[in-house]
Amino acid sequence: MSPTPAPAARAGEELPSTEVVVVRHGETAWNASRVVQGQMDPELNEAGRRQAVVVVLTEALRERHMGYLQGLRWDDAVDKSPDSLHIVKVIEGSDPGSRNQELPGGGESLNQLNERCVCFLNKIAQEHAGERVVVVSHGAAILELCRHTDPPGSCVRRHVPNTSLSVFRVSAATGQWALERCGDVGHLKGDGDGDSFLEGSFGGDGASA
Repeated sequence: MSPTPAPAARAGEELPSTEVVVVRHGETAWNASRVVQGQMDPELNEAGRRQAVVVVLTEALRERHMGYLQGLRWDDAVDKSPDSLHIVKVIEGSDPGSRNQELPGGGESLNQLNERCVCFLNKIAQEHAGERVVVVSHGAAILELCRHTDPPGSCVRRHVPNTSLSVFRVSAATGQWALERCGDVGHLKGDGDGDSFLEGSFGGDGASA
C-alpha cells in the first residue's frame, strides 16, 4: 500500500501539519507475565483497567503478528526455538536483512509491520490536516512508527511502556514526520506537563480514531 501524495498548496498558502498522538494500550496479564501477545487479544488486567483512557481502538495499528511465538513466554519462545539467535534477530531486526524475514508460523516481518502502520498514519494525517488525532496501538507497532522518523541506517533503542504517549507531527506540505515524544509517561506520574498534555489530547480539540 503506497501513501497518498500530500496535497499541493495554493500560492501563498501554508498547509498545516497534523499532530498524531499514539497511546499504547493498558497493561494486560500477558504483558505483566512476559507472554508473547502478538495479535491475540488478552483482556486488560487490574492495572491496565486503572490505566485505561477513553479512545477508539483502530485495528489498522494492531500488534505485529508473532507467528508460532504468540502465547509463549518470551524466555520460552527463545529457548525452545531451534535457532534462537536467528529468531531474536528477526524479532528485533538487529541485522539489516532480518527486517524482511517473516516470523515462522504466519508471522509478519518488521518491514511489513512498518509499511501498514506508516501508511495508516499518513492517511490519518492527510484526512485531519491541522488537527490533533489520538489513536491506540501496541508496542512493536509504535516502535516502528518511531523508527520511521530515524535517519536511514540508524539504530535507536526505545522503550514504550503501557499507556505511554508517543507524539508525531506530520507535515501536510511535505509528508515528513517529526517525533516529538516517545514513550512519555508523565501523565501517569502526575508531573504537571504530562497531565496538561493529556487533557489537551482528549479535550475535544481534535479527532480520535
